[in-house]
Amino acid sequence: MSVPAPGWRLDRQISVAVLIAIALQAATGLMWAGRASARIDDLRQRPDAQAPVAERLARLEAQAEASRASLARIETKLDRP
Repeated sequence: MSVPAPGWRLDRQISVAVLIAIALQAATGLMWAGRASARIDDLRQRPDAQAPVAERLARLEAQAEASRASLARIETKLDRP
């Protein structure tokens, strides 16, 4: 009589340590996903909050350009003999 070759076998015994490890990994994964979602939401809201700042910056750049042009005209008049 030949003994069957040992193959894959599933056992119904799972240690408490394995269950705790799986639960901790699942909890860690859920916490990571929650933080990632919060960061994505924050990044989506940033452009809306920065729009007024960008508009003010554009106005300040236009005023600086006008000031440079005015200064150039004044310097040109002062350099005339």
